[in-house]
Amino acid sequence: MSRRRNFFESHNPVMKDRVYQEASQDVLDADMTQAGVIRERMTVQGAINKSFILGGIMLVTAAISFNSPSPLFMWGGAIGGLIVVLISSFRPQYSPTLAPVYAGLEGLFVGAISAMYAYAFNGIVFQAVTLTMAVFFLMLFIYKSGIIKVTSKFRTGVVMATGGILVVYLLTWVLSMFGINMPYLHEGGLIGIGISLLIVGVAALNLLLDFDNFEKGEQYGAPSYMEWFSAMGLLVTLVWLYIEILRLIAIFSSND
Repeated sequence: MSRRRNFFESHNPVMKDRVYQEASQDVLDADMTQAGVIRERMTVQGAINKSFILGGIMLVTAAISFNSPSPLFMWGGAIGGLIVVLISSFRPQYSPTLAPVYAGLEGLFVGAISAMYAYAFNGIVFQAVTLTMAVFFLMLFIYKSGIIKVTSKFRTGVVMATGGILVVYLLTWVLSMFGINMPYLHEGGLIGIGISLLIVGVAALNLLLDFDNFEKGEQYGAPSYMEWFSAMGLLVTLVWLYIEILRLIAIFSSND
């Protein structure tokens, strides 16, 4: 049981609670060996400010990519962004540099895929952005009001559900290379719509983990670079949520 718990807390890059504890411990150890050295610590407000900065960077590159869509932007942004996130997950101290790079790359991806959907479905991008922001503020209200509390069991459940979805996506991608399509995934019909709604729900629940990470980082006394790490984690979730909502609206539009 203890080994299973340790796996989820220390080795899963999505579940960042242990990352904050380890980063905080590193600062404490350094303070003990270097007396008189004062290091800046993470704050919730600092993480919020970094989130706005990353959001602004993403919007700029997304606008460029949307107005000049290209497969290079879409795939380069997606693959490059994934690589940056993986590096940052295991080396969070590099986040002050990697987070802005991720935001720029992800903006290229978001802009290109948004242009693709906008070409097929008129007005879909505005609807997706509006719904994504509505879900964001709804989950923020739920978190702040304590309607859903982020416990260790809740965190583990959300991470497991997210990991399951990731496995399905990877399997779908591998099968597509052999001309095999995964049934019901992002397709019309009650089952397809139900699966898409489930994925949107899991993505929304990940926002609660991101909000909790902001507060946990300050509580643990994490180093200031974790503000960038936290902001990037929030941006990852928002982009995922936006893409899933975009796909869901496209399904409903196709059925009209």
